[in-house]
Amino acid sequence: MKKIVILIFLFSTTLYAQVGGENIYNFLNLTSSSRQAALGGKVITLIGDINQPIWNPSTINSSIENQLAINYLNYLADISFISASYAHLINRNFGVIHTNISYLNYGNFISADEEGNETGNFKAYDLSFSLGYAYNFEGSDFFLGGNIKFINSVIENFSSYGIGTDFGLLYYNEYSPYVVTLIVRNLGYQVKVYDEIREKLPLDISFGTSYKLENVPITWHFVIDNLQQWDIAVSNPSNETTSIDGEISEEKSSFLDNAFRHISVGAELFPDKGFNLRFGYNFRRSKELFLTDKRTFAGFTAGFGIKLNKLKFNYAFSKYHPATNSSTFSLLVNLN
Repeated sequence: MKKIVILIFLFSTTLYAQVGGENIYNFLNLTSSSRQAALGGKVITLIGDINQPIWNPSTINSSIENQLAINYLNYLADISFISASYAHLINRNFGVIHTNISYLNYGNFISADEEGNETGNFKAYDLSFSLGYAYNFEGSDFFLGGNIKFINSVIENFSSYGIGTDFGLLYYNEYSPYVVTLIVRNLGYQVKVYDEIREKLPLDISFGTSYKLENVPITWHFVIDNLQQWDIAVSNPSNETTSIDGEISEEKSSFLDNAFRHISVGAELFPDKGFNLRFGYNFRRSKELFLTDKRTFAGFTAGFGIKLNKLKFNYAFSKYHPATNSSTFSLLVNLN
């Protein structure tokens, strides 16, 4: 019993900074899209991107019909995240459905008992499959979309599965420079629990907008996440202070500091060209991984995209810590 509790804590909370640290299936908030990762990791206003409906189902429309994406993220500690997305047109009246499968492999581990004696090896992974659809309200520029997700998580001989849903409302007009959206992600239920304790899915309510400049080839993206919970600040151990009496004081977060932790921003240069550059900044990641005695550039992201006929290749670099970075690769194919 003690071993499974330790394993669940390790895989469900330590690897991902989450609100409250009490959620299950936290890999659902990890992006495998290179374009999204390069723009700060949270962007939800990418129109015509086959990977975007995983986070915002209201972006599903005919522009992603018959497109395929394969993504690979080389994450922290040699953790691998692989996903594939595809959109299929049912008919012109019904529209397009979107599917995605995501697989997070934690690798191989040495199993040991409570005395530290090795008992063998074990694997751990997370898996999800989603199906999404969006409806365009007749005569308007508003779209309402939803995903249903089937989730499975395995740690050694223990497993859990659940069901999740996402909802999104989008305003999009191809002649307007603005895109505005509101999403609710990871509403759901843990059907089978690990250890008699039913945990919550990592709920996230986010607002996002983008603006395409008229005379400059730049699109700006802005996201406010975790609207369902104001206080998301987690103290950074490197910012602890020690008094002359030896008393340790944790970092205190101000109103403004906590507000900025909800924000991610990104900029895409030459978004409509065959080659484009992307940059982003995640304020929360920067604050939680900041080191007082060394410049880390934590929270900064960057990447590029190349289009060759019906093929697109995207790459993203994300900075976490002086000793840890991640790279994301995406190959997109237009099968039309």
